Amino acid sequence: MFTCVLILLTLTQGNRAEDVITPYSHAVFATDTDSVKLSCNYTGSVYSLHWYRQYAGLPPEFLILDYSGFVTHANPPVSGISILHRKDDNSVDLIISSAAVSDSALYYCALQPTVTGNTKHTIQEPERLLKLQICKFV
Repeated sequence: MFTCVLILLTLTQGNRAEDVITPYSHAVFATDTDSVKLSCNYTGSVYSLHWYRQYAGLPPEFLILDYSGFVTHANPPVSGISILHRKDDNSVDLIISSAAVSDSALYYCALQPTVTGNTKHTIQEPERLLKLQICKFV
């Protein structure tokens, strides 16, 4: 049996018009148990980089944050998730150490908190989505 799921990565903007965060690519393919890296590039002076996950029909949930070099995990932490802020090239990565079919969700990076009841950031333009296909061979 061959099972595939789709993970989408989208983005949100920062406080200022010049602060923008965008995905590196629009498609990534992986198989079950692979290590997966989702990357975003940003502009402006950034201190707070957030990653969120949203399952269909549910509000977004906080995963991990890098705030000026200090990493904060969700409570409870999501197993297998880490963040890498590469300041030298203005990018941030979400690393899923062993991807599973159950990781199917909408993932997005943000320059500011978004899980505050404000859902306007959950709908994005289609050309700004990154698709990650995870397949499992049974």
